[in-house]
Amino acid sequence: MAKRFVYADNAATTPLSKVAFEAMKPWLTEKWGNPSSIYGIARDARKAIEAARTDIAAAIGASPREIFFTSGGTESDNWAIKSAARAFQKKGRHLITSSVEHHAVSETMESLVSDGYEVTYLPVDKYGLVDPAALEKAIRPDTILVSVMTANNEIGTIQPIKELGAVARKHGVVFHTDAVQAVGHIPIDVAEMNVDMLSLSSHKFRGPQGVGVLYVKKGIRIPPLMHGGGHESGLRSGTENVAGICGMAAALKHAVETMPETSARLTRLRDKLTEKILQIPYTQLTGHPVNRLPGTVSVVINFIEGESIVLMLDREGICASSGSACTSGSLDPSHVLLAIGLPHEVAHGSLRLSLGEDTTEEDVDYIAEKLPPIVEKLRAMSPVWKG
Repeated sequence: MAKRFVYADNAATTPLSKVAFEAMKPWLTEKWGNPSSIYGIARDARKAIEAARTDIAAAIGASPREIFFTSGGTESDNWAIKSAARAFQKKGRHLITSSVEHHAVSETMESLVSDGYEVTYLPVDKYGLVDPAALEKAIRPDTILVSVMTANNEIGTIQPIKELGAVARKHGVVFHTDAVQAVGHIPIDVAEMNVDMLSLSSHKFRGPQGVGVLYVKKGIRIPPLMHGGGHESGLRSGTENVAGICGMAAALKHAVETMPETSARLTRLRDKLTEKILQIPYTQLTGHPVNRLPGTVSVVINFIEGESIVLMLDREGICASSGSACTSGSLDPSHVLLAIGLPHEVAHGSLRLSLGEDTTEEDVDYIAEKLPPIVEKLRAMSPVWKG
Protein backbone atom coordinates (compact mmCIF):
# COMPACT_ATOMS: atom_id res chain seq x y z
CA MET A 1 0.00 0.00 0.00
CA ALA A 2 1.43 3.39 -1.04
CA LYS A 3 2.29 6.01 1.55
CA ARG A 4 -0.66 8.27 2.39
CA PHE A 5 -1.55 10.94 4.94
CA VAL A 6 -3.67 9.75 7.84
CA TYR A 7 -4.64 12.09 10.66
CA ALA A 8 -5.32 10.03 13.79
CA ASP A 9 -4.82 12.62 16.53
CA ASN A 10 -8.27 14.20 16.72
CA ALA A 11 -8.15 14.15 20.53
CA ALA A 12 -5.34 16.71 20.30
CA THR A 13 -7.16 18.96 17.86
CA THR A 14 -9.55 18.58 14.94
CA PRO A 15 -9.45 20.14 11.48
CA LEU A 16 -11.72 23.14 11.01
CA SER A 17 -14.95 22.03 9.36
CA LYS A 18 -16.37 23.70 6.27
CA VAL A 19 -19.51 24.48 8.27
CA ALA A 20 -17.47 26.36 10.87
CA PHE A 21 -15.35 28.14 8.26
CA GLU A 22 -18.39 29.43 6.39
CA ALA A 23 -19.93 30.67 9.63
CA MET A 24 -16.72 32.56 10.46
CA LYS A 25 -16.02 34.22 7.11
CA PRO A 26 -18.39 37.23 7.36
CA TRP A 27 -16.95 38.22 10.74
CA LEU A 28 -13.40 38.02 9.44
CA THR A 29 -13.82 39.97 6.20
CA GLU A 30 -17.07 41.94 6.10
CA LYS A 31 -18.50 42.64 9.57
CA TRP A 32 -15.58 43.30 11.87
CA GLY A 33 -17.39 45.63 14.28
CA ASN A 34 -16.78 45.50 18.01
CA PRO A 35 -19.93 43.89 19.46
CA SER A 36 -19.91 46.38 22.33
CA SER A 37 -20.33 49.37 19.98
CA ILE A 38 -23.71 50.70 18.81
CA TYR A 39 -23.46 51.17 15.02
CA GLY A 40 -24.75 48.73 12.43
CA ILE A 41 -21.96 46.20 11.94
CA ALA A 42 -21.38 46.17 15.70
CA ARG A 43 -25.06 45.44 16.38
CA ASP A 44 -24.88 42.64 13.80
CA ALA A 45 -21.90 41.19 15.63
CA ARG A 46 -23.77 41.30 18.93
CA LYS A 47 -26.77 39.54 17.38
CA ALA A 48 -24.47 36.86 15.97
CA ILE A 49 -22.90 36.26 19.39
CA GLU A 50 -26.27 35.90 21.06
CA ALA A 51 -27.50 33.53 18.34
CA ALA A 52 -24.37 31.44 18.88
CA ARG A 53 -24.94 31.49 22.64
CA THR A 54 -28.46 30.14 22.08
CA ASP A 55 -27.23 27.35 19.78
CA ILE A 56 -24.47 26.27 22.17
CA ALA A 57 -26.88 26.28 25.12
CA ALA A 58 -29.31 24.07 23.20
CA ALA A 59 -26.51 21.62 22.38
CA ILE A 60 -25.83 20.90 26.07
CA GLY A 61 -29.31 21.39 27.55
CA ALA A 62 -28.58 24.78 29.11
CA SER A 63 -30.09 28.26 29.05
CA PRO A 64 -28.33 30.94 26.95
CA ARG A 65 -27.73 33.08 30.04
CA GLU A 66 -25.72 30.20 31.53
CA ILE A 67 -23.18 30.24 28.67
CA PHE A 68 -20.01 32.34 29.00
CA PHE A 69 -17.41 32.54 26.23
CA THR A 70 -13.72 32.02 27.01
CA SER A 71 -10.46 31.41 25.15
CA GLY A 72 -10.75 27.62 25.51
CA GLY A 73 -10.89 24.68 27.87
CA THR A 74 -7.89 25.66 29.98
CA GLU A 75 -9.29 29.08 30.78
CA SER A 76 -12.71 27.60 31.50
CA ASP A 77 -11.22 25.06 33.92
CA ASN A 78 -9.12 27.72 35.66
CA TRP A 79 -12.09 30.06 35.97
CA ALA A 80 -14.41 27.38 37.35
CA ILE A 81 -11.96 26.09 39.95
CA LYS A 82 -10.26 29.28 41.13
CA SER A 83 -13.45 31.31 41.22
CA ALA A 84 -15.41 28.61 43.05
CA ALA A 85 -12.58 28.36 45.58
CA ARG A 86 -12.81 32.10 46.22
CA ALA A 87 -16.59 32.23 46.22
CA PHE A 88 -17.11 29.45 48.78
CA GLN A 89 -14.02 29.77 50.97
CA LYS A 90 -16.08 30.82 53.97
CA LYS A 91 -17.67 27.36 53.96
CA GLY A 92 -14.34 25.56 53.61
CA ARG A 93 -11.19 25.00 51.60
CA HIS A 94 -11.46 21.35 50.65
CA LEU A 95 -11.48 20.44 46.94
CA ILE A 96 -11.96 17.03 45.32
CA THR A 97 -10.86 15.85 41.89
CA SER A 98 -9.77 12.60 40.27
CA SER A 99 -6.28 11.20 39.74
CA VAL A 100 -6.72 11.15 35.94
CA GLU A 101 -7.65 14.76 35.21
CA HIS A 102 -6.20 16.91 32.46
CA HIS A 103 -3.44 19.18 33.76
CA ALA A 104 -5.73 22.19 33.29
CA VAL A 105 -7.67 20.85 36.26
CA SER A 106 -5.00 19.10 38.34
CA GLU A 107 -2.44 21.91 38.09
CA THR A 108 -5.09 24.52 38.87
CA MET A 109 -6.12 22.55 41.94
CA GLU A 110 -2.50 22.22 43.02
CA SER A 111 -1.93 25.96 42.60
CA LEU A 112 -4.47 26.60 45.35
CA VAL A 113 -2.66 24.50 47.96
CA SER A 114 -0.26 27.34 48.75
CA ASP A 115 -3.31 29.49 49.55
CA GLY A 116 -4.44 27.08 52.24
CA TYR A 117 -6.68 24.78 50.21
CA GLU A 118 -6.58 20.99 50.51
CA VAL A 119 -7.07 18.71 47.53
CA THR A 120 -8.25 15.10 47.60
CA TYR A 121 -7.45 13.02 44.51
CA LEU A 122 -9.93 10.20 44.00
CA PRO A 123 -8.45 6.89 42.82
CA VAL A 124 -9.68 5.11 39.70
CA ASP A 125 -10.04 1.44 38.79
CA LYS A 126 -8.09 -0.35 36.05
CA TYR A 127 -10.35 1.21 33.43
CA GLY A 128 -9.91 4.75 34.75
CA LEU A 129 -13.36 4.98 36.33
CA VAL A 130 -14.14 6.94 39.50
CA ASP A 131 -16.42 5.13 41.96
CA PRO A 132 -19.30 7.37 43.17
CA ALA A 133 -19.01 5.62 46.54
CA ALA A 134 -15.42 6.86 46.81
CA LEU A 135 -16.64 10.42 46.19
CA GLU A 136 -19.33 10.00 48.85
CA LYS A 137 -16.70 8.90 51.33
CA ALA A 138 -14.33 11.76 50.44
CA ILE A 139 -16.83 14.61 50.89
CA ARG A 140 -16.45 16.50 54.16
CA PRO A 141 -18.34 19.38 55.79
CA ASP A 142 -15.69 21.78 54.41
CA THR A 143 -15.78 20.43 50.84
CA ILE A 144 -16.70 23.23 48.43
CA LEU A 145 -15.98 21.85 44.95
CA VAL A 146 -15.79 18.56 43.08
CA SER A 147 -14.28 18.44 39.59
CA VAL A 148 -14.26 15.21 37.56
CA MET A 149 -13.78 15.09 33.79
CA THR A 150 -16.55 13.69 31.59
CA ALA A 151 -14.22 11.68 29.34
CA ASN A 152 -10.49 11.12 29.61
CA ASN A 153 -8.28 12.76 27.00
CA GLU A 154 -5.75 9.91 26.95
CA ILE A 155 -7.62 6.63 27.36
CA GLY A 156 -11.11 7.75 26.36
CA THR A 157 -12.95 6.36 29.40
CA ILE A 158 -16.33 8.02 30.05
CA GLN A 159 -17.04 8.74 33.71
CA PRO A 160 -20.40 8.18 35.50
CA ILE A 161 -20.96 11.93 35.67
CA LYS A 162 -24.68 11.74 36.43
CA GLU A 163 -24.03 9.58 39.50
CA LEU A 164 -21.04 11.64 40.66
CA GLY A 165 -23.00 14.86 40.21
CA ALA A 166 -25.87 13.43 42.23
CA VAL A 167 -23.52 12.65 45.14
CA ALA A 168 -22.13 16.19 45.10
CA ARG A 169 -25.61 17.70 44.88
CA LYS A 170 -26.87 15.61 47.80
CA HIS A 171 -24.15 17.18 49.96
CA GLY A 172 -24.66 20.68 48.61
CA VAL A 173 -21.24 20.74 46.91
CA VAL A 174 -20.70 22.47 43.55
CA PHE A 175 -19.88 19.99 40.79
CA HIS A 176 -17.71 20.93 37.78
CA THR A 177 -16.80 18.73 34.84
CA ASP A 178 -14.13 19.21 32.20
CA ALA A 179 -16.11 18.00 29.18
CA VAL A 180 -13.57 19.16 26.59
CA GLN A 181 -13.16 15.68 25.09
CA ALA A 182 -16.83 14.78 25.36
CA VAL A 183 -18.87 17.69 23.97
CA GLY A 184 -19.72 17.10 20.32
CA HIS A 185 -18.90 13.39 20.58
CA ILE A 186 -21.35 11.97 23.13
CA PRO A 187 -24.74 13.32 24.28
CA ILE A 188 -24.44 16.03 26.94
CA ASP A 189 -27.32 17.34 29.05
CA VAL A 190 -26.14 19.41 32.00
CA ALA A 191 -29.45 19.12 33.86
CA GLU A 192 -29.68 15.36 33.51
CA MET A 193 -26.00 15.00 34.45
CA ASN A 194 -26.36 17.06 37.67
CA VAL A 195 -23.64 19.44 36.53
CA ASP A 196 -23.20 22.93 38.00
CA MET A 197 -20.30 24.04 35.78
CA LEU A 198 -18.94 22.58 32.55
CA SER A 199 -15.92 23.43 30.38
CA LEU A 200 -15.78 22.89 26.62
CA SER A 201 -13.34 23.77 23.85
CA SER A 202 -14.20 24.51 20.24
CA HIS A 203 -11.24 22.86 18.52
CA LYS A 204 -12.16 19.42 19.84
CA PHE A 205 -15.27 19.24 17.65
CA ARG A 206 -14.01 20.88 14.44
CA GLY A 207 -14.47 24.46 15.51
CA PRO A 208 -11.64 27.04 15.54
CA GLN A 209 -8.84 27.01 18.09
CA GLY A 210 -8.68 29.66 20.82
CA VAL A 211 -12.34 29.78 21.86
CA GLY A 212 -14.39 27.86 24.41
CA VAL A 213 -17.21 28.03 26.93
CA LEU A 214 -17.80 27.82 30.64
CA TYR A 215 -21.35 26.79 31.51
CA VAL A 216 -22.41 28.08 34.92
CA LYS A 217 -25.76 26.89 36.28
CA LYS A 218 -28.17 29.64 37.21
CA GLY A 219 -27.86 30.32 40.93
CA ILE A 220 -24.15 29.46 41.10
CA ARG A 221 -22.41 32.76 41.75
CA ILE A 222 -18.69 32.89 41.02
CA PRO A 223 -16.45 35.93 40.64
CA PRO A 224 -14.70 36.76 37.35
CA LEU A 225 -11.27 35.37 36.57
CA MET A 226 -10.53 38.29 34.23
CA HIS A 227 -11.44 41.91 34.91
CA GLY A 228 -11.81 44.81 32.51
CA GLY A 229 -14.63 46.21 30.45
CA GLY A 230 -17.36 44.02 31.92
CA HIS A 231 -18.08 41.77 28.95
CA GLU A 232 -20.08 38.53 29.28
CA SER A 233 -22.45 39.96 31.88
CA GLY A 234 -19.49 41.35 33.81
CA LEU A 235 -18.01 37.89 34.40
CA ARG A 236 -15.42 37.60 31.62
CA SER A 237 -13.95 40.84 30.32
CA GLY A 238 -12.31 41.10 26.91
CA THR A 239 -13.67 41.89 23.45
CA GLU A 240 -15.45 38.81 22.19
CA ASN A 241 -13.94 36.67 19.42
CA VAL A 242 -16.97 37.01 17.15
CA ALA A 243 -15.68 34.85 14.30
CA GLY A 244 -14.46 32.18 16.70
CA ILE A 245 -17.71 32.11 18.63
CA CYS A 246 -19.79 31.82 15.45
CA GLY A 247 -17.54 29.06 14.11
CA MET A 248 -17.72 27.19 17.40
CA ALA A 249 -21.52 27.34 17.50
CA ALA A 250 -21.85 26.16 13.89
CA ALA A 251 -19.41 23.29 14.46
CA LEU A 252 -21.15 22.16 17.64
CA LYS A 253 -24.62 22.33 16.12
CA HIS A 254 -23.42 20.20 13.20
CA ALA A 255 -21.67 17.75 15.54
CA VAL A 256 -24.82 17.25 17.60
CA GLU A 257 -27.05 16.85 14.54
CA THR A 258 -24.77 14.23 12.98
CA MET A 259 -23.74 12.55 16.25
CA PRO A 260 -25.78 9.32 15.97
CA GLU A 261 -24.41 8.48 12.52
CA THR A 262 -20.85 9.67 13.22
CA SER A 263 -20.67 7.93 16.58
CA ALA A 264 -21.85 4.60 15.17
CA ARG A 265 -19.35 4.75 12.31
CA LEU A 266 -16.40 5.77 14.50
CA THR A 267 -17.23 3.11 17.09
CA ARG A 268 -17.11 0.47 14.36
CA LEU A 269 -13.78 1.77 13.00
CA ARG A 270 -12.39 2.11 16.53
CA ASP A 271 -13.23 -1.48 17.38
CA LYS A 272 -11.83 -2.74 14.07
CA LEU A 273 -8.54 -0.92 14.60
CA THR A 274 -8.35 -2.01 18.24
CA GLU A 275 -8.84 -5.65 17.28
CA LYS A 276 -6.05 -5.48 14.71
CA ILE A 277 -3.60 -3.72 17.04
CA LEU A 278 -4.21 -6.17 19.87
CA GLN A 279 -3.04 -8.96 17.59
CA ILE A 280 0.48 -7.58 18.11
CA PRO A 281 2.04 -9.63 20.95
CA TYR A 282 2.40 -7.99 24.36
CA THR A 283 -0.06 -5.21 23.58
CA GLN A 284 -3.02 -4.24 25.76
CA LEU A 285 -5.95 -1.87 25.59
CA THR A 286 -6.07 0.97 28.12
CA GLY A 287 -9.34 2.49 29.25
CA HIS A 288 -12.76 0.93 29.39
CA PRO A 289 -13.37 -1.52 26.51
CA VAL A 290 -16.92 -0.30 25.87
CA ASN A 291 -17.67 2.81 27.93
CA ARG A 292 -15.23 5.00 25.99
CA LEU A 293 -15.25 7.78 23.41
CA PRO A 294 -16.31 6.58 19.95
CA GLY A 295 -13.05 7.45 18.21
CA THR A 296 -10.37 6.76 20.83
CA VAL A 297 -8.02 3.79 20.57
CA SER A 298 -5.54 3.74 23.46
CA VAL A 299 -3.03 0.94 23.95
CA VAL A 300 0.32 0.21 25.52
CA ILE A 301 2.88 -1.74 23.49
CA ASN A 302 5.38 -3.41 25.77
CA PHE A 303 9.18 -3.20 25.48
CA ILE A 304 9.34 -0.03 23.34
CA GLU A 305 8.82 3.71 23.80
CA GLY A 306 5.61 5.36 22.68
CA GLU A 307 7.43 8.42 21.40
CA SER A 308 9.49 6.22 19.07
CA ILE A 309 6.33 4.64 17.71
CA VAL A 310 4.82 8.07 17.04
CA LEU A 311 7.94 9.23 15.19
CA MET A 312 8.03 6.08 13.06
CA LEU A 313 4.33 6.41 12.26
CA ASP A 314 4.95 9.99 11.21
CA ARG A 315 7.48 8.74 8.64
CA GLU A 316 4.63 6.70 7.16
CA GLY A 317 2.34 9.75 7.04
CA ILE A 318 0.34 8.83 10.15
CA CYS A 319 -0.29 11.45 12.85
CA ALA A 320 -0.69 9.83 16.27
CA SER A 321 0.09 10.56 19.92
CA SER A 322 1.73 8.94 22.90
CA GLY A 323 -0.76 10.47 25.34
CA SER A 324 -1.92 14.02 25.94
CA ALA A 325 -0.74 16.53 23.33
CA CYS A 326 -0.27 19.08 26.12
CA THR A 327 2.49 17.00 27.75
CA SER A 328 4.03 15.29 24.73
CA GLY A 329 7.39 16.93 25.46
CA SER A 330 7.62 15.32 28.90
CA LEU A 331 9.82 12.28 29.51
CA ASP A 332 7.69 11.18 32.46
CA PRO A 333 5.13 8.40 31.94
CA SER A 334 1.48 9.39 31.77
CA HIS A 335 -0.07 10.06 35.18
CA VAL A 336 -3.28 8.56 33.78
CA LEU A 337 -1.64 5.24 32.96
CA LEU A 338 0.10 5.15 36.33
CA ALA A 339 -3.23 5.85 38.03
CA ILE A 340 -4.87 2.83 36.37
CA GLY A 341 -2.10 0.64 37.75
CA LEU A 342 0.39 0.26 34.93
CA PRO A 343 4.08 0.13 35.91
CA HIS A 344 6.39 2.87 34.65
CA GLU A 345 8.11 0.74 32.05
CA VAL A 346 4.80 -0.32 30.51
CA ALA A 347 3.28 3.17 30.62
CA HIS A 348 6.16 4.46 28.52
CA GLY A 349 4.85 2.38 25.61
CA SER A 350 1.57 4.23 25.27
CA LEU A 351 -0.02 4.95 21.89
CA ARG A 352 -3.22 6.91 21.28
CA LEU A 353 -4.96 6.88 17.90
CA SER A 354 -8.01 9.16 17.88
CA LEU A 355 -10.27 8.92 14.85
CA GLY A 356 -12.47 11.71 13.53
CA GLU A 357 -15.21 12.63 11.12
CA ASP A 358 -12.84 12.41 8.13
CA THR A 359 -11.37 9.02 9.07
CA THR A 360 -12.05 6.33 6.48
CA GLU A 361 -11.96 2.55 6.37
CA GLU A 362 -8.85 2.84 4.22
CA ASP A 363 -7.16 4.98 6.89
CA VAL A 364 -7.76 2.30 9.51
CA ASP A 365 -6.44 -0.41 7.17
CA TYR A 366 -3.34 1.68 6.48
CA ILE A 367 -2.59 2.14 10.20
CA ALA A 368 -3.17 -1.57 10.80
CA GLU A 369 -0.72 -2.39 7.99
CA LYS A 370 2.06 0.00 9.02
CA LEU A 371 2.06 -0.39 12.81
CA PRO A 372 3.15 -4.08 13.21
CA PRO A 373 6.43 -3.76 11.24
CA ILE A 374 7.23 -0.56 13.15
CA VAL A 375 6.76 -2.40 16.44
CA GLU A 376 8.88 -5.30 15.17
CA LYS A 377 11.67 -2.94 14.10
CA LEU A 378 11.71 -1.02 17.38
CA ARG A 379 11.64 -4.18 19.44
CA ALA A 380 14.58 -5.55 17.46
CA MET A 381 16.56 -2.54 18.70
CA SER A 382 15.30 -2.78 22.28
CA PRO A 383 17.62 -4.33 24.91
CA VAL A 384 14.55 -4.98 27.06
CA TRP A 385 12.91 -7.03 24.30
CA LYS A 386 16.11 -9.02 23.70
CA GLY A 387 16.39 -9.67 27.42
